[in-house]
Amino acid sequence: MHVTLKLATSLDGRIATAGGESRWITGPEARVQTHRMRIECGAVMIGAGTARADDPELTARGDPAPKRQPLRIVLDSAFGLPLGSRLIASLKDAPLLVIGAEGADPARQIALEAAGAETALVPPAEGGVDLAAALAVIEGRGRARVLVEGGGRVAASLIKANLVDRLEWMRAPIVLGEEGVPAIGPLALERLSEAPTLRRVALRELGPDLWESYERA
Repeated sequence: MHVTLKLATSLDGRIATAGGESRWITGPEARVQTHRMRIECGAVMIGAGTARADDPELTARGDPAPKRQPLRIVLDSAFGLPLGSRLIASLKDAPLLVIGAEGADPARQIALEAAGAETALVPPAEGGVDLAAALAVIEGRGRARVLVEGGGRVAASLIKANLVDRLEWMRAPIVLGEEGVPAIGPLALERLSEAPTLRRVALRELGPDLWESYERA
């Protein structure tokens, strides 16, 4: 399984204002590239917090229209994804897999399945789900590559577990300050020597934004 973490942030690494506004931090060129990444990877994953806060569709758009939509995945330990979400409403356009934690309310899992979503159970971990087990489930669905688009807690957990193979970071020329929502959650590092290290492999302009690509060192 190959994991690409994609971040779209301000210059100071924020994905939203303190009030939660996030559309759109980066420009249209960056959004076009994101849709290309979704098509190329074939699967796109977010956490439950991002699903609730942003209510995204996570479909891929382009010209010409893609022949196949990515498998959309939500890591939702409690199966709390609202049935009125855009992810559910767009099931006719693209498949949806909700991965919950063992011990979650079975009634919520049944409700999601009745709405047309696929579900899976994996062991719980640190208030969420076991990420390695979740990735194994995704690979078992025939997807060898996954694009992760948020949120900060999922990004931090993947980085801490050394599960990120590639990082695509798009930075807009704006500054949101420390009260903004960080792109990467706490890593609980005490020493610089403990910091995960990546190797930059590309740096380019993308309209008004800067696009950096990194791989695992």
